[in-house]
Amino acid sequence: MKKIFFLATAFFFSVAVSAQAKADDLIKVNTENHDFGKVKQSVPISYYFEIKNISDKPVVVENTYASCGCTTPEKIVEPIMPGATVKLKVDYNSAAVGPINKDVFIKLAGIDQPKVVKITGEVLSPEAYELYIKGKGTIEKAPTKG
Repeated sequence: MKKIFFLATAFFFSVAVSAQAKADDLIKVNTENHDFGKVKQSVPISYYFEIKNISDKPVVVENTYASCGCTTPEKIVEPIMPGATVKLKVDYNSAAVGPINKDVFIKLAGIDQPKVVKITGEVLSPEAYELYIKGKGTIEKAPTKG
């Protein structure tokens, strides 16, 4: 009898968890990942993600945050009305040379899991960026002596 009660309880909770709304049920984002490509070090860059409310009720964005301090999403303060689209500005400071692979979280009111979008790309030193631009999209190595 205890086993039946335990199984029934587990089944009930698994159905309740799967029935919870997800961010994708309420909003649609124009892209899951924005690739900046190759960018110059110490030149801040920005991208605007477009968020559309696909539900029939206003959607409140509780918070927007990023995976590190080098990435700063703006806060969306007004509710997103049904059918409306808002822009979420995400700034990246490009201070460090190397790959860009950052997550941006969009936390909606009443939804446990935030919607995650990404920014990617590569920050090049000023010298490498100039070589990249002069090579029209390819980084050319300096000729070797010998």
